[in-house]
Amino acid sequence: MKHRIVVAVTGASGSIYARQLLHKLQAAAAQVDTVAVVMTENAKTVWETELGDKGYAQLPFRFYTQQDFHAPFASGSGRFNTVIICPCSMGTLGRIATGVSNDLITRAADVVLKERRKLICVVRETPYNLVHLRNMVTLTEAGGIICPATPSFYSRPSTLEAVAATVTDRVLDLAGIEQQTYRWGGGE
Repeated sequence: MKHRIVVAVTGASGSIYARQLLHKLQAAAAQVDTVAVVMTENAKTVWETELGDKGYAQLPFRFYTQQDFHAPFASGSGRFNTVIICPCSMGTLGRIATGVSNDLITRAADVVLKERRKLICVVRETPYNLVHLRNMVTLTEAGGIICPATPSFYSRPSTLEAVAATVTDRVLDLAGIEQQTYRWGGGE
């Protein structure tokens, strides 16, 4: 069965991760049935500020507004198997951890957790306070995966994109997408 994935983009810094993740999902089309995207208005502003363009508008995926509760992934019967929130703001993380489903992003996360499917939160904040940490523990105990946007350097990345790929490739691995990437002890 091909993957049915929701990518939610919040207004946290880290638009490079969202852009790269969406491009890599586009390249993995043979493994993916559907990619649905929800971007907050703040996410669009941050993307334009950090990346200097509106490249999200050219992506071939279906975009949903935050208030579109008719989206297929607002219900477990839509059978989306993965929700990736990238980057995930601490406000979004907190709402999910406390069960507040006040928009399509938090509803999609709630649905994927209740269906015992995969929720991956690429949290982007530093440093963490105790509330952040407790929310991460709560989400982990509920079955979510916290994947901090913390790059690694053992592959010796030489560009900003290569540094970001150390995070996005990890996210794709967690989502079950096969890819060629650096592997510890074995190169690519």
